[in-house]
Amino acid sequence: MVVLDFSIVNVALPSIERELHMPADAVQWIVTGYAISFGGLLILGGRAADLLGRRRMFVAGLIAFSLASLAGGLARDPMLLIAARVVQGAGAAIVAPAALSLITTGFPEGPERTRAIGLYGSVSSVGFVSGQVLGGVLVQFTSWRAVFLVNVPVGLIAAALSPSILGPVKTAAKAGATTAAAKVSRARTRLRRLDLRGALLITVAVTLVVFTVSQGVVLGWTSPLVIAAAVIAVVAAAVFAKAETRHPDPLIRLSLLHGKGLREGTTLTFLLGLWNGGEMLVLSLYLQQVLHESPLFTGLVIAPQGVVGFMMGMLGPRLAGRIGIRRLLVVTAGASAIGFLVLTHLPATGYSPVLFVVTLIGFGTAGTAMGSTVLASRGMADADQGLVGGMINTSRQIGAAVGAALLPAVAQGVSGGVSGDRAAMLTAAVAALAATAVAWRAAHLIPARAAS
Repeated sequence: MVVLDFSIVNVALPSIERELHMPADAVQWIVTGYAISFGGLLILGGRAADLLGRRRMFVAGLIAFSLASLAGGLARDPMLLIAARVVQGAGAAIVAPAALSLITTGFPEGPERTRAIGLYGSVSSVGFVSGQVLGGVLVQFTSWRAVFLVNVPVGLIAAALSPSILGPVKTAAKAGATTAAAKVSRARTRLRRLDLRGALLITVAVTLVVFTVSQGVVLGWTSPLVIAAAVIAVVAAAVFAKAETRHPDPLIRLSLLHGKGLREGTTLTFLLGLWNGGEMLVLSLYLQQVLHESPLFTGLVIAPQGVVGFMMGMLGPRLAGRIGIRRLLVVTAGASAIGFLVLTHLPATGYSPVLFVVTLIGFGTAGTAMGSTVLASRGMADADQGLVGGMINTSRQIGAAVGAALLPAVAQGVSGGVSGDRAAMLTAAVAALAATAVAWRAAHLIPARAAS
């Protein structure tokens, strides 16, 4: 549901613009508001899950997401709709790292965890691509409001079922005092451990990075607002890094960044987000504006990417067991690169079998997502898995923001027609080749026995 919401709203934007009489430059904030709050709050959401309880935060995030979806579906004012999308993004930033850390802490490191992460990736792949199809169906046969309201029953039912499925929340010091004063004291202790100053600084930094990247194309890279956001983001990041070295229980222990797997995993996830976030947007515009296809047909053309991604998530762990995670990442990132290179020959008219190569990209994207998550979580303590989930999701979200800004800008900058779309696919291929190089270097810097 959380991943699906990135793409399901795109198809509804023209209908929203007409019904709510929104200016063209305001409509994009329906997408940008969600992206900024989601990307900016992920690290805080991940650490909060570690300290305040993963199950508790998972349910709280689902409820917040569902209620914000209800507000968005009923909104009759553009500002209320944008505000609802911002709250949706905040709820998603709580749910996503909590969900991933529930998996990485619920299964022991090794083949069992790899299979679980593979299934997680399968569902994510289907969610991301099916948003295009479901959005087209809902808008074409009902109303744009349905793309928001569809989340409400799903989220509330999931929140209601979570306690019985995930088990009771584990609480510390059960044998100790259970008075209200004791509970308040423990809550205050957890909040102190949360490092609110660090959380504020990193949230500001990441939020402004996402804002800078997403608005640079819209407002211009020389816009005073974009430049100011970039400068403040750099300053906030520098202050955060310095403050973390002095805090007794920092939000992010900088020593975690020395972990090779975490560095490789977040780098690969950033590149994956770049090609995936930009590719979906460019292909959607290409099919509708160049080939003049309907939103529903556009979703159906892209849908095989999600189907193959689901299959890869199911079969990928078995393949990883045979050749190793790092070698699997070389294969999957390389497959995405080949797929994008083929798409540099997009046809100018009519549907072409060339478009079927999205299945190769689906294989590569899902495999890279699974492998990079396994790589990043490997060797990390359970107490840090929420933070790892937040960092993985943050790197992918920043990459998606870069891709969503960069690839359409390349397409428009070259010609705005099919030649521009081909150039955008070449840019995505470069990102996938860079990921292949990172995975290749990782696979060949360790002994073959360790790789498998």
